[in-house]
Amino acid sequence: MVIRVYIASSSGSTAIKKKQQDVLGFLEANKIGFEEKDIAANEENRKWMRENVPENSRPATGYPLPPQIFNESQYPGDYDAFFEARENNAVYAFLGLTAPPGSKEAEAQAKQQA
Repeated sequence: MVIRVYIASSSGSTAIKKKQQDVLGFLEANKIGFEEKDIAANEENRKWMRENVPENSRPATGYPLPPQIFNESQYPGDYDAFFEARENNAVYAFLGLTAPPGSKEAEAQAKQQA
């Protein structure tokens, strides 16, 4: 399974840049493998991202904004959903991955199952 993060390398929005850095930094710090897909430099990436964000996750007007996160073609969510999962120690579940032993998320799951 490959985590893909759709970003815009040349975004004029500091909010979007900060959100992108937040997601990418978290994945790197936790050694979660991912591919960075730039929608600003590659029209195919932009088209794929826009077509694959589910209808109920799209904004009322305009297009979905980066960062958008996918596990292969599965859509876990956008930055807000990622942030909520991170706050709840549930990022691995959000991404559709198994939490590594010793992680806060694995410990939380073990407590729930006990």
